[in-house]
Amino acid sequence: MSQLSISQRLHSDLARLIANTQPGERLLAEPKLAHQLGVSRATLREAMRTFETQGMIRRKQGSGTYVTHPSGFIESGLEILESIETIAKRTGLPVSMGRFEINNRPANQEEAEALNITTTENVLVVTRVINAEGCPAAYLTDVLPNDILQPEELGEGFTGSVLDLLIKRGSPKLHNTLTEIKAVSASSEVAKALEIQRGDVLMHFISSLYTDDRQVADYSSSYFLPGYFRFHINRRIH
Repeated sequence: MSQLSISQRLHSDLARLIANTQPGERLLAEPKLAHQLGVSRATLREAMRTFETQGMIRRKQGSGTYVTHPSGFIESGLEILESIETIAKRTGLPVSMGRFEINNRPANQEEAEALNITTTENVLVVTRVINAEGCPAAYLTDVLPNDILQPEELGEGFTGSVLDLLIKRGSPKLHNTLTEIKAVSASSEVAKALEIQRGDVLMHFISSLYTDDRQVADYSSSYFLPGYFRFHINRRIH
């Protein structure tokens, strides 16, 4: 049997197995599952990554692989700046804020350069997990100068979007964002927050949010599980 046909059979068998497993149930441990499917663990692990990026399964460090079967995903173009919460409301996929932390500390070198401040100045760091259908789907960090946002503004009623809070407040006047998009391997910190394994592939957005007077009001880092998000860009031909 050719390598291609082995891969096709494996994907077909895995798809059938996942489809017949209830969301939240755990699959067999890799050694047992590989033996059952007649492939090596390395071949199985590679095939499982395909279903993981589709959001069909989730691997949890030290626990195993669980079937998720997301009923929907968040889809949006990137031409207009919108929060996850705004997009989710429009697309009908329920999201909620999970673990949430606020810290006030000196800026590190990268943050200072992005915000055009010095490392002796403090910044407000807002870190949180966004859940989709009850499961961690995004890990977000916003770093803001202390004169932009105060911790008390992130009290009752804060749903997880710093962008929405600033837009609703109306100051400072926001103009545009510059975003770098790339695929990255999850670090230990991000993997723990998203309940996945270190090294799993994520979409990573690094953004600078500019005001009307060209100052950076927010320097953010966002990690997205591919299975819950689909982004696209509408590009014209000149």
